[in-house]
Amino acid sequence: MSGVFELRVAWGDCDEAGIIFYPNYFYWMDCAYQGLLRRVGLDQRKLIERFSILATILVGANAEFRAPASYEDVISVDAMVSNWGKKSFKISYRGMRGDVVIFEGYEMRVWAVRTAGGKMKAEVIPSAFKQLLGPAGTFDN
Repeated sequence: MSGVFELRVAWGDCDEAGIIFYPNYFYWMDCAYQGLLRRVGLDQRKLIERFSILATILVGANAEFRAPASYEDVISVDAMVSNWGKKSFKISYRGMRGDVVIFEGYEMRVWAVRTAGGKMKAEVIPSAFKQLLGPAGTFDN
């Protein structure tokens, strides 16, 4: 399953050279993950309530910038699960301006619960969650 988050680059998203300030790409990847959850009827509160978890904790992220983008550009960010682990999963992202790949990246997330003692620990991802987001896939090149 993939989800799309679309945005128009705002003036405040750019550095002094008029190029997108790199942390914004990570913010947009997270927004696309939230969109992916919404497409299957979840948001963070519903995810926590339905599965009795603490959160899907972000433990790693990476982005590679393929082409410049700037003020007023419209960018769509696609998201999909690209790997299911036992207690973690990888979400891959691709940001496009029309037919041009602007960036590609990923986030590693851990299925986290709170123990009776109040500590956080990774737990096995329920198959029901995996079924909602679908099998791992890749972007077509």
